[in-house]
Amino acid sequence: MPRKLLLPYKPAFPRSRARRALHDSLAMNAARSGYRVFSANSTAACTELARRITERLGVELGKSVVYQETNGETRVEIKESVRGQDIFIIQTIPRDVNTAVMELLIMAYALKTSCARNIIGVIPYFPYSKQSKMRKRGSIVCKLLASMLAKAGLTHIITMDLHQKEIQGFFSFPVDNLRASPFLLQYIQEEIPDYRNAVIVAKSPDAAKRAQSYAERLRLGLAVIHGEAQCTEQDMDDGRHSPPMVKNATVHPGLELPLMMAKEKPPITVVGDVGGRIAIIVDDIIDDVESFVAAAEILKERGAYKIFVMATHGLLSADAPRLIEESSIDEVVVTNTVPHEVQKLQCPKIKTVDISLILSEAIRRIHNGESMAYLFRNITVDD
Repeated sequence: MPRKLLLPYKPAFPRSRARRALHDSLAMNAARSGYRVFSANSTAACTELARRITERLGVELGKSVVYQETNGETRVEIKESVRGQDIFIIQTIPRDVNTAVMELLIMAYALKTSCARNIIGVIPYFPYSKQSKMRKRGSIVCKLLASMLAKAGLTHIITMDLHQKEIQGFFSFPVDNLRASPFLLQYIQEEIPDYRNAVIVAKSPDAAKRAQSYAERLRLGLAVIHGEAQCTEQDMDDGRHSPPMVKNATVHPGLELPLMMAKEKPPITVVGDVGGRIAIIVDDIIDDVESFVAAAEILKERGAYKIFVMATHGLLSADAPRLIEESSIDEVVVTNTVPHEVQKLQCPKIKTVDISLILSEAIRRIHNGESMAYLFRNITVDD
């Protein structure tokens, strides 16, 4: 009986291929427990903040394509698997706000339908935050945007210095409202010579709480500008005069209401001494700079010899760079929550403070399930 030859077992595929498959499987499992960072913006200037954040985190920016078609529609294509991962979408808001909002919504929905586990929006400047109160027969657009983001698939938001802190109540998911004040305070201490001779200025009574917080941290004096040159949100009609009053209208005798005296602002005054001092005006947003320019002129008349303006979000719309350059303002300091490289080229007075450090740390802590309290240490509600 002939002997059978025992041939060695031959796997279904080569050993190198099996090793490669095992390696890919392990890599996929590692990716499932990891996270990805994407940029939802189609403009190169707006991806700079995303690049800074990913460099600090030591990760690569997620592969995606965001572009506008010829008819103006936004198209988003995710170029890698995101199944079961935590996804962070970084979206800075350029001048074309509505396009940026659509890019964010479409990318969030694309990631949701690709089975991402959590979708966290990193939106340093939250758009439409000024439209957070009812005006005449308008609408609270900020609440509408919050609902749209939730519907698109976002489960968490990281933002910075909301215009009104009550905006957090518009969302049905967690919102981390970070603060830029530690970075701006550090800039004052390190970059403004003789800052001990400075006074913190609120350009209107509405900004007094923020200015007071800065003054207490730096152990400096406080000044507030008040008078007819200022126009605040409280002075706008909120719809309570609707319908408009009609002459000779019949009113039930029992419903006569007492007449209220019309508001009349006092002459312009500066509460506090700024003579021979450095004046530092603080606010959260610099958009239309006319009020800041007017405040600088008043402070100059009162004896301030140097004037700084500091804010978190530098929108600097329209002719803002030219107006700043021609004004008494010596320097405008903003963070990079909003891209403003073009404005800096037009006005050398504009300086930038980088806040990518706190955003990257917030991303790391949220992914690892760590407490966010460290990022809010020594932060008050008024910041």
